[in-house]
Amino acid sequence: MSLSTEDRRAREPRTPPVETRAAGGAPVATKVPLRHRLRRDRTLLLMTLPAMLLLLVFAYVPLAGNVVAFQDYDPYIADNAFQAIAQSPWVGFEWFQQMVNDRLFWSALRNTLAIFLLQLTLFFPVPILLALFINSFVRPRVRAVAQAVLYLPHFFSWVLVVTVFQQMFGGAGLIAQTLREHGHEGFDLMTDPGLFKFLITFEMIWKDAGWGVIVFLAALAAVSPDLYEASAMDGANRWRRMWHITLPALRPVVALLLVLQVGNALTVGFEQILLQRTAVGPGASEVLDTYVWNVGITNGGFSYAAAVGIVKGVFGLLLVLGANKVAHLMGEQGVYKK
Repeated sequence: MSLSTEDRRAREPRTPPVETRAAGGAPVATKVPLRHRLRRDRTLLLMTLPAMLLLLVFAYVPLAGNVVAFQDYDPYIADNAFQAIAQSPWVGFEWFQQMVNDRLFWSALRNTLAIFLLQLTLFFPVPILLALFINSFVRPRVRAVAQAVLYLPHFFSWVLVVTVFQQMFGGAGLIAQTLREHGHEGFDLMTDPGLFKFLITFEMIWKDAGWGVIVFLAALAAVSPDLYEASAMDGANRWRRMWHITLPALRPVVALLLVLQVGNALTVGFEQILLQRTAVGPGASEVLDTYVWNVGITNGGFSYAAAVGIVKGVFGLLLVLGANKVAHLMGEQGVYKK
């Protein structure tokens, strides 16, 4: 007779409870041996194994290629990339010194930081405000429709997003043509270098604000309705319930997403900017990602591009650690515990 899963689990030897007590008699938590933890969590580990392999192959193994940042790498010096790396001469920190004296690098860095600060100011609060509005003022029957409408653009490609904005705000777009038909002067938002940073920020808001709304609404769903009912019985109005119950419930999620957002400060949308770079010129649109692409892939400067990529990665890591430290000081968990 075959045993069911529950029966097999019931007959499996469980981790023996180990209880120790301190000198005062208080129980002290003991560490479960690694062998027992692996056996206990084997199903979860098998489920995460494909994702871990993908992360290892496409994220960690390519890190070894950063060695070319310290070489004068020539991919045509040998028959394959591994032999080319082995035979390329070492140049130490020469590419990093060149990067410090490169005005184009500093221009790309300034554009990157300006776009990041603008997106952090305008984009990050939008999902929070929308989630609060939907959770507090929209009826439950309408809430699902509102979430679907807001979340739909997240699945659009950047090509489609840029096309929609071109049809709306371009020189031949709907708004410009309507203004001309009524005797006013039209405008072309898509080719204005001065407004390019605002343009890509609003494109990001339209595309990805819905995803943030889903995350914050999921956090609000964990708040017990008893808290709202108890506060209402105590005389708290809608705004006081939002201030004292809803916003504190969102603090951990806001802190976590803010840390992750700061860690991506130097990654501000490669594909989105590359699609619109020609319309406004490199002076307004060149960021670190497009700069690495142009130097490394277009012009073949692999070693210099790798050096810029290393600096970008180290700077992002320091930002994550700093933002996580601030989260700990504010009493939040952040990306990892202290």
